[in-house]
Amino acid sequence: MEANDAGADEALLLNAQGRLAEGAADNVFIIKDDVLCTPPVTEGALDGVTRHIVLGLAQDLGIKAEIKPLSPFDVYTADECFLTGTAAELITVATLDGRSVGQVNGQYFCQFNAAYKALIAKECP
Repeated sequence: MEANDAGADEALLLNAQGRLAEGAADNVFIIKDDVLCTPPVTEGALDGVTRHIVLGLAQDLGIKAEIKPLSPFDVYTADECFLTGTAAELITVATLDGRSVGQVNGQYFCQFNAAYKALIAKECP
């Protein structure tokens, strides 16, 4: 409801401890200092197929990935932020709470997006 009232396209949900869990229907990833980070499922993140694909793509692309608790501050200070989901695929995040978030369509997002699309084209011709 807060996201709708604010005119947002998506919402990031926090768990009871105030840490990042996920989007309303998507997993959240950030890039900080050349490392891909996403919350663990123990924080409330969905254990989604697309999430697993992106983590595998990180390994394929030689990008360090960490599954660790994240706070809203981590998103505010991220170099890049994007969401993943079966329907959404990969979508970049431009703002959170009216604040700009990192680089929109940054180099890492573009690498992951291209690799994801190539994998889907290969696996689902």
